[in-house]
Amino acid sequence: MYTLKKSLGQHFLKDENICRRIVEELTKCSFNNLLEVGPGGGALTKYLLQLPNINFKAVEVDDEKVVFLKKTYPALEDKIIHQSFLDIDKPFAEAFTVVGNFPYNISTQILFKILEWHEDVPCVVGMFQKEVAQRVAAKEGNKVYGVTSVLVQAFYNVEYLFDVSENSFNPPPKVKSGVIRLTPRKERLDIKSRRFFFNLVKTAFNQRRKTLRNACKSLFTSEVLQEKIFDKRAEQLSIEDFALLSYKMTDGR
Repeated sequence: MYTLKKSLGQHFLKDENICRRIVEELTKCSFNNLLEVGPGGGALTKYLLQLPNINFKAVEVDDEKVVFLKKTYPALEDKIIHQSFLDIDKPFAEAFTVVGNFPYNISTQILFKILEWHEDVPCVVGMFQKEVAQRVAAKEGNKVYGVTSVLVQAFYNVEYLFDVSENSFNPPPKVKSGVIRLTPRKERLDIKSRRFFFNLVKTAFNQRRKTLRNACKSLFTSEVLQEKIFDKRAEQLSIEDFALLSYKMTDGR
């Protein structure tokens, strides 16, 4: 078999019903190319390999799991990218969908990597620590609304699909999990540039208890800072508010 490695944040899915439910939600998206992130012991992989007419790849960093997966599922022989997801190049030349029980210790970084490829990734179905999933899906005014919420929702609609009990894993994590689906926004968000927008959002939430006037004073002229919106704090602004403000910035560094 294989061993569990805490250093890699490994908690392997064992609940067949959850595996089938994830695949059911995944197949509501239309795709030809599919990338599984962190297949681990292959609980989800065995269902994904049954999908018809799909060009499938999996990315797995753990040497031992790669050997196990190839031995258990011979169809994976030339379909495993043996690297960390954070280090790989774009795995398909065409558009592709991403699915996985994401390693919790790098799950937010996984999302930011996907954002770099957002034009080529029309669907993501992923399992996260519940509080991370809730944060990604949060709307303005919610106490967990933050950088991840805004940056992901700038490019994707986020659906919180369902909770997953800690008992669905081996070993059981100390937290509950949640599955979310990302699909492209119906209307593209109009931002000055990716660099300006990302800098604005990160600067605003870096001092989230301060008003925007104080948190972001280095990014705007004193005249612009007099506008009423700067009386608000970052968590009170919608995605569209941030987008509009990006055009008023003097500095995108």
